Amino acid sequence: MIITSLGIFVRILSNSYLNVFQKILTNKGQKSSVVNFYTYAGLCILCIWFLKDITTMIIPFVLIMGLLGALGNYFIIKALSIGELSTLAPINSYKPIVAMLFGVIFLKEIPSILALFAILLIIIGTYFILDINNKKTYKLAILYRIIALICSGTEAVFIKKIILICGTLNCFILWVLSGLLFSSILVILSKHKPILKDYKYQFLLILAVGIMQYSTNFVFARMNVSYALALFQLSTLLSVFLGVNIFHEKNLKRKLIGSIIMICGAIILILNK
Repeated sequence: MIITSLGIFVRILSNSYLNVFQKILTNKGQKSSVVNFYTYAGLCILCIWFLKDITTMIIPFVLIMGLLGALGNYFIIKALSIGELSTLAPINSYKPIVAMLFGVIFLKEIPSILALFAILLIIIGTYFILDINNKKTYKLAILYRIIALICSGTEAVFIKKIILICGTLNCFILWVLSGLLFSSILVILSKHKPILKDYKYQFLLILAVGIMQYSTNFVFARMNVSYALALFQLSTLLSVFLGVNIFHEKNLKRKLIGSIIMICGAIILILNK
């Protein structure tokens, strides 16, 4: 239990800081698709040598995981390039709602009264965080973040599946390789030249993403994915602090109140499954 708790702590810390590095890079003029590509490329160089004992039966799962992972990371970076970290991070609490909606559509799972209460908490929390009267780019950033959480929420299911088949380390390496494939396609489609502008923060981002994803896999291998996703929501509070202190974003108290309410809703919704 102690080692799992440590994995959760490392994941929360690394996830918040990787968003910081992503925002810094885009603030310096680096394109989202390029940041995404170099993140996977750097991780690939570091870990490809450790891949072994892979069965071809998991290739479809790996490709889906890679596509969702690359798209999710791309849209997170895209959102951070035009939005506030302290505003966008709490939106991740909507991930359980996305999972519940898929359950209603595909599994005919009708939400309980407690689940509906949890959704209400998340919506109330949103009121404290978001400024609906803000400019168009602000609303676009929120849309990008919502697309990213849909991708990452679905991706988590495939990550767990691959971990069960071939283990934590192999899953991590396959996540990197498949992500590199689809992030390369995104760079080509975006027609952005893959020019690296800031080696320091790109390296820090590669390191943070590597730690975040491996610790995510580590925790997924030891506990229910839905419970893990609930605990990961705690990174929201750290992200709000980092956004205010590093990027001088405003309304700290209001955003903290909203974040706490949304986290409570997310945890109730997931634990109610």
